[in-house]
Amino acid sequence: MPNADEPLVLNHRDARGVVTLTLNRPQAFNALSEGMLDALQRELDRVAADDTARVVVIAAAGRAFCAGHDLKEMRAEPSLGYYERLFAQCGRVMMTIQQLPVPVIARVHGIAT
Repeated sequence: MPNADEPLVLNHRDARGVVTLTLNRPQAFNALSEGMLDALQRELDRVAADDTARVVVIAAAGRAFCAGHDLKEMRAEPSLGYYERLFAQCGRVMMTIQQLPVPVIARVHGIAT
């Protein structure tokens, strides 16, 4: 289980240009919190700017790939503005993945919603 000092998304790159981004909230089944989405966007932006990256693998720590949005976080702030920001943020992440200049592979295991 990561502690508060560990990143929400781990970035590992091998010598062949394979970038593995690992969702790192296993205690929450890697639910997509605002922080997780921010971290994933930052890492995807780094890959987009890296001419030596050849492929991206999105993986996850723990027993599940991703349980979807973080429902606890969503219930804690049930305002329309919050939901608009959250879904816009999620949409940006999805568009960034789609527009990356390299193939993206999801290494899915366990729950994936």
